[in-house]
Amino acid sequence: MISQTAEYALRAMVFLATQESAATGQAIAQTTKVPPGYLSKIMQLLVKGKLVNSQRGIGGGFVLSRDAQDISILDVINSVDPIEHIKSCPLGLLSHGFNLCPLHKRLSAATAQVEEAFANSNLSELVEESKSPLCASVPLTEGEDK
Repeated sequence: MISQTAEYALRAMVFLATQESAATGQAIAQTTKVPPGYLSKIMQLLVKGKLVNSQRGIGGGFVLSRDAQDISILDVINSVDPIEHIKSCPLGLLSHGFNLCPLHKRLSAATAQVEEAFANSNLSELVEESKSPLCASVPLTEGEDK
């Protein structure tokens, strides 16, 4: 449903939401299991998208640009790999023009529902849910290795 880039960006953002101070790229990559070179490019996109601030020097690293409850999953995804909407026939059929066939109408509606769900979920919710003992997917804090 979402790209590997978006998945990695979400891991990094959830990790940052758990930190009280700036986190280095190395710490983010190690904890979230994102390849460091790939993470560097993702962090650049998140900075460009104004979701993350970067600080150089001693004590530097990355921090969220605003509170975790004010950053939606959709904000993160759209910063690194925006969700594309079906606006015309993906098959290029001229007879369809801008009228979507029943299949593509349903795909478009499903995309809209996913987008709405992502818009209505924020990073702080992901952080809270990740504290559940039932959550054994992606490590979110240093020292965890699930």
